Amino acid sequence: MHNHLALAATALLAGTATAQNMLRFACGQLVVERTDPIVNPGQRYTPHLHQIVGGNSFNISMEDGHDPVSKSTCTSCSFVQDLSNYWTASMFFHGKNGSYKRVPQQGNGGPQGALVHLNGGMDIYYIPSGKMTAFRPGFRMIAGDAAETSETKVNKVSICHRCWDRPDENTFVGGAPCSGSDTVGIPKETKCQKIRQTIVFPTCWDGKNLDSPDHKSHVAYGTSRSAGGGGSCSDAKFPVKLPQIMYEVMWDTSSFVKDTANWPTAHAPYVYSMNQGGSAAHGDYVFGWKDDSLQKAMDKNCNLNKACPAAGLTTQTPEQYSACTKKQQAPEPVDGWIAAMPVGSPLRLA
Repeated sequence: MHNHLALAATALLAGTATAQNMLRFACGQLVVERTDPIVNPGQRYTPHLHQIVGGNSFNISMEDGHDPVSKSTCTSCSFVQDLSNYWTASMFFHGKNGSYKRVPQQGNGGPQGALVHLNGGMDIYYIPSGKMTAFRPGFRMIAGDAAETSETKVNKVSICHRCWDRPDENTFVGGAPCSGSDTVGIPKETKCQKIRQTIVFPTCWDGKNLDSPDHKSHVAYGTSRSAGGGGSCSDAKFPVKLPQIMYEVMWDTSSFVKDTANWPTAHAPYVYSMNQGGSAAHGDYVFGWKDDSLQKAMDKNCNLNKACPAAGLTTQTPEQYSACTKKQQAPEPVDGWIAAMPVGSPLRLA
């Protein structure tokens, strides 16, 4: 990636005006459940809870060849043409009394405009960098590691958290993602009204495999891991440049910091649904853009969450994409106070 483009992308993500374009859009909550068709295909009640967005053909197995475009009848993302699926672990508040409560998510604001979430979900970015090749049907990958609890083994440039000390997410805090005071681990301070989680995916592909046994070996990070497009693909084993995908989850922790009587002192206040401590942040992706709409969106410099006729991109209202939901395929309560983290057999409320 040329230096001026890298600087432009960084500036835009930091909140300054620039000509660098990127897709940045909201995806409402499709379902929150213990399924994972990439890591645990066919398994109901997987080891930990996920919050999932995108096309409603998401299911327990999603066998090789599963086509979200032909099988989905709606998408919880604002672009109608995006039937992909995106998911991350859920975050819980672990109270002083030992009980847990799932932390709600909301849309992000910032200089590029507010992204609306009526029922939770997350925000998705596709960040361009020079000439790129869009993902092919059947492509899937993961970023991060659900089992990694050592923060020193996680690259802060591509997986991080930011303490948002303002009650309004539209008041921008800090600079570019995963810079400055951002941390690998989940912030623990009571000043954090919100916690923003960022996950940046690899941008270089081997050009052959749509997946790999560990769901990572067919892709690699480029010369830059930061959220500016990924740099160039210098490794000959991974010559194909992909659009850079970035997840942003805005966890609304405001109600928990107000509950001073239940604020823990003997353990961390927030933990991901793996319940292992540490960072362990990770994201899963299954490609599902209709036809060549993503390739055109990158080639035609489509921007933010706006309709882009040049690429055939159309948008839905928040009410429309938030209405695309589905019932849990692994039914159990995931909201309200619970006595234990959902693991093992189906959770029952006490």
